[in-house]
Amino acid sequence: MGALLGLVFGLGALLIWQGLDSSHRVLVRRRTRETGRIEEMLAQAGVEAVSPAGLVAACVAVASVVSFVALAVSRAPAIALAFGLMAGWAPVALVRLRQRRRRSELRELWPEVVDNLASGVRAGLSLPEALTQVGLRGPAELRRPFAAFGEDYRASGRFFDSLDRLKATLADPVGDRVVESLRLAREVGGTDLGRLLRTLSAFLREEARARAELETRQGWTVNAARLAVAAPWIVLALLSLRPAAVRAYNTPPGLVVLATGGGLCLVAYRLMIRIGRLPEEERVLR
Repeated sequence: MGALLGLVFGLGALLIWQGLDSSHRVLVRRRTRETGRIEEMLAQAGVEAVSPAGLVAACVAVASVVSFVALAVSRAPAIALAFGLMAGWAPVALVRLRQRRRRSELRELWPEVVDNLASGVRAGLSLPEALTQVGLRGPAELRRPFAAFGEDYRASGRFFDSLDRLKATLADPVGDRVVESLRLAREVGGTDLGRLLRTLSAFLREEARARAELETRQGWTVNAARLAVAAPWIVLALLSLRPAAVRAYNTPPGLVVLATGGGLCLVAYRLMIRIGRLPEEERVLR
């Protein structure tokens, strides 16, 4: 009987340990995925000096400072907490804004890069040499990654590995397509590389033109959503200067009003942005 109880206890301990270990592995994978997502967002925004931990620290610091200032002005912890939470999201919103702007800028520049590659190939340069020349004569915003590609290729001599590092540095969906097209052309070979590059350049120009027109037409919807969400909080900031309004928001019903209003604004803003904004191109060719 004692041996049976010991066996059952041992099996139970083993199952508990396996469950905790699997939960830990899932948590680690989830954290790694979130960190990778933040790193990609920073890379696409062109923010090289900030790490994911630095971005989180900036959010916490901004939220703390704004909460302290709002508390000193309004003497209402609920109002200070509301403005602190909104301010804490400001660094992420700024990075995302830079990400969208940089994507739009690069979308306009990629046809010029492909034209430079086609000119280099037509002049008799090899594909690695043509890519390296983009770092010297290409658009200023993209010279650094291609110059780094040239240094990496000269040091290693491995074209495909250097292409992989170039793609990781660019972290751009259109860049992924260009890099994979060049990889395919290198593997297949042949004399149609110039025609491939000219076709790719024309396709990228047409796509950038169509997307720019659509973004212009839907910009008013996004701006209207931002204005509609900001308006009640501007009114709240003005009301926080009045002692009577501050006393009202320091009561439990006032907390409920703030929490409900914040939740409704968040849901409405996300819904309007999802309806009005164009879908972002994902990096499927990593």
